[in-house]
Amino acid sequence: MNFLSDLWGFMKERKKFWLLPLLIIFLLFGALLFFAGGSAVAPFIYTLF
Repeated sequence: MNFLSDLWGFMKERKKFWLLPLLIIFLLFGALLFFAGGSAVAPFIYTLF
Protein backbone atom coordinates (compact mmCIF):
# COMPACT_ATOMS: atom_id res chain seq x y z
CA MET A 1 0.00 0.00 0.00
CA ASN A 2 3.00 2.28 0.40
CA PHE A 3 3.46 2.28 -3.37
CA LEU A 4 -0.11 3.45 -3.94
CA SER A 5 0.17 6.25 -1.40
CA ASP A 6 3.48 7.37 -2.95
CA LEU A 7 1.93 7.29 -6.41
CA TRP A 8 -1.08 9.30 -5.24
CA GLY A 9 1.23 11.82 -3.55
CA PHE A 10 3.22 12.19 -6.77
CA MET A 11 0.12 12.74 -8.89
CA LYS A 12 -1.31 15.20 -6.37
CA GLU A 13 1.89 17.22 -6.03
CA ARG A 14 2.76 17.35 -9.73
CA LYS A 15 -0.86 17.75 -10.91
CA LYS A 16 -0.65 14.65 -13.11
CA PHE A 17 -4.17 13.35 -12.60
CA TRP A 18 -4.33 12.37 -16.27
CA LEU A 19 -2.22 9.33 -15.33
CA LEU A 20 -5.04 7.84 -13.28
CA PRO A 21 -7.25 6.70 -16.22
CA LEU A 22 -4.20 5.19 -17.92
CA LEU A 23 -3.29 3.22 -14.83
CA ILE A 24 -6.85 1.98 -14.43
CA ILE A 25 -6.99 0.82 -18.07
CA PHE A 26 -3.64 -0.98 -17.71
CA LEU A 27 -4.84 -2.70 -14.55
CA LEU A 28 -8.07 -3.80 -16.23
CA PHE A 29 -6.22 -5.22 -19.24
CA GLY A 30 -3.79 -7.01 -16.94
CA ALA A 31 -6.65 -8.51 -14.93
CA LEU A 32 -8.39 -9.58 -18.13
CA LEU A 33 -5.28 -11.34 -19.40
CA PHE A 34 -4.63 -12.94 -16.03
CA PHE A 35 -8.12 -14.31 -15.48
CA ALA A 36 -8.72 -15.37 -19.08
CA GLY A 37 -5.29 -16.96 -19.46
CA GLY A 38 -6.49 -20.47 -18.69
CA SER A 39 -9.92 -20.32 -20.26
CA ALA A 40 -11.33 -20.96 -23.71
CA VAL A 41 -11.49 -17.21 -24.31
CA ALA A 42 -7.69 -16.86 -24.22
CA PRO A 43 -7.02 -17.35 -27.97
CA PHE A 44 -9.48 -14.59 -28.81
CA ILE A 45 -8.02 -12.17 -26.29
CA TYR A 46 -4.43 -12.76 -27.37
CA THR A 47 -5.31 -11.96 -31.00
CA LEU A 48 -6.28 -8.44 -29.89
CA PHE A 49 -2.70 -7.75 -28.85
